[in-house]
Amino acid sequence: MGKRITGSTPREDGFRMPGEFEPQKRVWMIWPERPDVWRAHGKYAQKAYRDVAAAVSRFTPVTMLASPEEFAHAREMLPQNIRVECVMNDDAWSRDTGPTFVKNDRTGEVRAVDWKFNAYGGDYDGLYKPWDNDDALAGKIADLAGKDSYRTEDFVLEGGSIHTDGEGTLLTTEMCLLSPGRNPHMTKEEIEEKLREYLGVHQIIWIKDGIDPEETNGHVDDVACFARPGEAICIWTEDPENPFYGVCQSAYKTLSESYDAKGRKLKVHKLIMPKVPVRIGKDFGIDSAEGSLPREEGDLCAASYLNFLITNGGIICPQYGDEYDELALDQLRRIFPEYTVIGVMSREIVYGGGNIHCITQQEPL
Repeated sequence: MGKRITGSTPREDGFRMPGEFEPQKRVWMIWPERPDVWRAHGKYAQKAYRDVAAAVSRFTPVTMLASPEEFAHAREMLPQNIRVECVMNDDAWSRDTGPTFVKNDRTGEVRAVDWKFNAYGGDYDGLYKPWDNDDALAGKIADLAGKDSYRTEDFVLEGGSIHTDGEGTLLTTEMCLLSPGRNPHMTKEEIEEKLREYLGVHQIIWIKDGIDPEETNGHVDDVACFARPGEAICIWTEDPENPFYGVCQSAYKTLSESYDAKGRKLKVHKLIMPKVPVRIGKDFGIDSAEGSLPREEGDLCAASYLNFLITNGGIICPQYGDEYDELALDQLRRIFPEYTVIGVMSREIVYGGGNIHCITQQEPL
């Protein structure tokens, strides 16, 4: 069990957030079951989570957290090489409710940042109530990992809203980090300083919008990420009828004009969007619940191929049964020639409001 560190910050103690392409010890996931998020009480999403976990485990050990009610079922469904731990939770987004791990390059020590979590907006526009189990998850994962941790009681953040190159540059969106449901008491400059203190970054690149304003208020991991230092990837479509056309064009322009913390002008790769936008279908069997965002027929889903996970020589990429599925994999293979790129069908995950990157959180080696 790790201890809670007070009186200092990761930057003061010599820690930084590694890039996702750096070596990883483990990937953390949470078993889905919430009936007002997942159709058929998670029956279909659980199969998708199993497939993602199995794909990730080809490259990196995986630990799945499951509630007491679902622990035996998760253990039965998952491959034996997936470790399963019994932990209370409110929903299944380990990228957002799990800790952000930081590393000290001089000592090799890894610690955890336990961000305050309020279900993507708290009483202002949060997605569900209550969220106390999810707010406690990062600390529990830190304990399971045996890592010391920093807690930000005065600062709300989700892991899907940030992406770093490991060399001092951070990507995020104004739509999310400046949303009134997160940290309305803080200015943009104060938020930047908090990111610098807790992630060890120097340069912050602000993309204006994300593609899911109703769900996460526009997490960056649907829009842009780093492939390696000096190189970013951005969602792209040339179809003006695509509902995400404007976000793609704006984000690409911002990245193309940006410099990283080392003074390099970014090289920006384009990654295609699905040809046919994904929407909630009829009679999906998603329950309604007081305090939860209703999911209704025709709702547009934030389906992006960019919501992939980089892990120890593997790329685990969303697939939708779309005409552009294979093209997305081919584009990623060109961007990551040294990686094995695997596609996993993730429509059931995107129906719940996220995707492969959203349901995984890496612990660096």
